[in-house]
Amino acid sequence: MTPASDHDALSLIEHFERTLGPIHSGWSVDPDGAEMPFQLVRFAGGSDAGSVAYATLGLSRQALSSPDPGRFIRQELLILAPDALKPDLVASLLLQVGSMVIGTRRALLRGNVIGPAGPLVPESDLTALYVTVPVYFPDEFATFEGDDGDVVIAWLVPITTGEADFISRHGWDAFEDNLVDQDPDLVDFGRSEMKLYT
Repeated sequence: MTPASDHDALSLIEHFERTLGPIHSGWSVDPDGAEMPFQLVRFAGGSDAGSVAYATLGLSRQALSSPDPGRFIRQELLILAPDALKPDLVASLLLQVGSMVIGTRRALLRGNVIGPAGPLVPESDLTALYVTVPVYFPDEFATFEGDDGDVVIAWLVPITTGEADFISRHGWDAFEDNLVDQDPDLVDFGRSEMKLYT
């Protein structure tokens, strides 16, 4: 698969900004000052007035393997967070996950769980990230149709250790049934664990 063209990169930015507003700030070097293999950006908007979106930009230059033999996936990662949350905390999460994806060269798929580890941010019960489609936005936002192929937008949702265990035992579809029924605020890094049922 050929790398994404410069035209594709510009069009991908436009795709993000049509839904999330203009890029507010960005990161291209890690905390040690080394250049990152992709950029991180923070947008002016999010899913509601109190949230903002963060995304990788350039991760989709990598052709990532998928469960289907011979098929590759290009993707960017998205996190929604409260506007008041320190941006460097969210950027650090995205950098860690994006670097893991590049290291494994495997795409993150709907239903995957990253973690659990320690609290994602200080004083939070959320310890893992759940991969799903960005359902807070119109359906067309989930895929960017570029000149060099589709780019999938994978939403990383903060979850608790108990929720991660539930997904491991009962599957992601049962977990998403709970999300639909209970409608927790998936942007809130301080939310409590859902009372899960099968």
